[in-house]
Amino acid sequence: MRRGRLITIEGIDGAGKTTLAASLESALRDRGVSVRLLREPGGVHAAERIRELVMDPELTVGARAEALLYAAARAQLVQEAIEPLLQRGEHVLLDRFVDSSLAYQGGGRELGVQAIRDINEFATRGLVPDRTLLLSLDPSLGRARSRARSDELDRLEREEHEFHARIAVAYAELAAAEPDRIRVIDAAQEPSLVLEAALSALGDLL
Repeated sequence: MRRGRLITIEGIDGAGKTTLAASLESALRDRGVSVRLLREPGGVHAAERIRELVMDPELTVGARAEALLYAAARAQLVQEAIEPLLQRGEHVLLDRFVDSSLAYQGGGRELGVQAIRDINEFATRGLVPDRTLLLSLDPSLGRARSRARSDELDRLEREEHEFHARIAVAYAELAAAEPDRIRVIDAAQEPSLVLEAALSALGDLL
């Protein structure tokens, strides 16, 4: 049986990742693609419990502890859900993956991209997405979108502008380093155009 493909969606807070993930899952299913949508951190019970910790605005979590918690949640998700699905030939659509930690903890928290890469290499056993869709958006617009939602801001969304600006820079550097895997999409467009661009970016893969 042919191994499934791992497709990840990345971007700063407010870029529209969750919206794209849902619409992309539906569009792929309509095209006859067997796909499973998961999110990070979370996707399986143990990882969802870790999600509660790292997102809780009432908790103080150090940068290194934060990086390790995300990696731990990711390790469980890979072992329990992603790898079994891929081995069964299903495609996995994942809302965030390792690139998020490289950008948020490596860049945003200034822990260094390589240090975070090493942690996650261990956590995921070297699993790399077949294609990553990076939703590119000005951090100021992303923060405005996040604050316009009715949901309470999580711990990372409450960080200062400089934190989010560093994340955007880190994402841009990751995309420049791996243009074949990471396809950049303008997230300031209407959602229908973002979906169209995403489907185009996956055309050769699926």
